[in-house]
Amino acid sequence: MNTATAPNIDTLRINGERLWASLMELAQIGATPKGGVCRLTLTDLDKQGRDLVLRWAKEAGMTVTIDKIGNGFMRRAGRNNSLPPIMTGSHIDTQPTGGKFDGNYGVLAGLEVVRTLNDHGIETEAPVEVAFWTNEEGSRFVPVMMGSGVFAKAFSLETAYAATDTEGKSVGDELKRIGYIGDQEPGDHPIGAYFETHIEQGPVLEDNDVTIGVVSGVLGIRWFDCTVTGMEAHAGPTPMALRKDALQLATHIMQETVAAALRHAPHGRGTVGMVQVFPNSRNVIPGRVKFSIDLRNATDALVDQMADEVKAFAAKLSKETGMEVKIEPSSSYSAISFHKDCVDAVARAAKKLGYSNMPAVSGAGHDAVYMASLTPAGMIFIPCKDGISHNEIEDAKPEHITAGCNVLLHAMLERAGT
Repeated sequence: MNTATAPNIDTLRINGERLWASLMELAQIGATPKGGVCRLTLTDLDKQGRDLVLRWAKEAGMTVTIDKIGNGFMRRAGRNNSLPPIMTGSHIDTQPTGGKFDGNYGVLAGLEVVRTLNDHGIETEAPVEVAFWTNEEGSRFVPVMMGSGVFAKAFSLETAYAATDTEGKSVGDELKRIGYIGDQEPGDHPIGAYFETHIEQGPVLEDNDVTIGVVSGVLGIRWFDCTVTGMEAHAGPTPMALRKDALQLATHIMQETVAAALRHAPHGRGTVGMVQVFPNSRNVIPGRVKFSIDLRNATDALVDQMADEVKAFAAKLSKETGMEVKIEPSSSYSAISFHKDCVDAVARAAKKLGYSNMPAVSGAGHDAVYMASLTPAGMIFIPCKDGISHNEIEDAKPEHITAGCNVLLHAMLERAGT
């Protein structure tokens, strides 16, 4: 490019209307009556979504690679194609009652970055790449974040292929059926840095009237199953002082789960989302209660401390009441800190562009979690209405969609070089 006619990178902005139109067009594939999207992974609708995104990529001059777990990589060449690409991406599969933006925004924001570079004839030193990852949501097959997990060697391709849905259909068979088993071995694909743009899926940015969340990391997660065993008895003849009411003891532990999170603010999270009461009869004192405990915080030390406090509280109650309490771990995810260089690149871009911004952490898992184990990584959050996601009414403002993509553009250009 003639440097005399080269555009001023600092004034470069994406085409927000084009990005919004692409999001709305993709949202028609699997559109639901309430305005959401149901495009479960590896279904015919997922194939249609993948096909559309890849068509757009090819129209933008990108080359396409699909690996053996169905991850898609769309590359725009750089001046030095021996350099590992600067990558962005997310997922295009949705929840059964999903929205238009979760995941989809991160993929199409990457595509819009490439379209903008094309519009202005800007060549980057390193290649730029956009990825969509298979089965991030985990709503049809588990584990969640499957494609990026296989890519990062967190679990094997064979394990992923063997996973089945409620109808007994396997990942391997469904990938083959829709034509998305590629040739590349997952992970045989270098990455120079990774950015992911996403709606916040929570209310913090909106509550603070801030446009950009500069994401420093992802909360550590500990999941437990707690079982309290008492004794069933008739609700009428049994005096209160002589009861072994498993539900009443369980509710104290549930409250302690919330209290532990409040004690370890600002990033402590404590949730009981599933409760099973036996025998679940109106006039029988519950004899057994099983419930979930979900604890999260910004560091593994903090979330482990919360877990220890809940366990100690439960043990104390068990001793005082004579009722058995078992707390058994079911899943554990380490806290992730994103790379300082990528976090700083996002912050610099937001400041340069004049967007209000604040530090943020992600309470949910994202493909960036696995990418962070392989390469410098960072995330960009924008607000979503009322903090609602995984819901058909999920919504985001067009100006926020545009802002997040502009930040992505400038953060990627800083890493890719011009």
